[in-house]
Amino acid sequence: MGMPVSKAQQKAVNKYVKEKYDRVLVTFNMKGHKDIIKAHAAAQGESVNAFINRAIMETMQRDSTAQRPAEGQ
Repeated sequence: MGMPVSKAQQKAVNKYVKEKYDRVLVTFNMKGHKDIIKAHAAAQGESVNAFINRAIMETMQRDSTAQRPAEGQ
């Protein structure tokens, strides 16, 4: 287990995160979804955060590709 973090260290980390990261609160419409997502992410060898980011980016890419008209039209 790591060494305890001082209040000053935690304050510095919090400041860095606030300046460098966007945060979004996600609410699932049914109890149990969080556990299903956690299990899936673990099975893929990634954190829940990494899985959600990947899922969003892949979906946005797929949506962008689907919205482009076919060549020659």
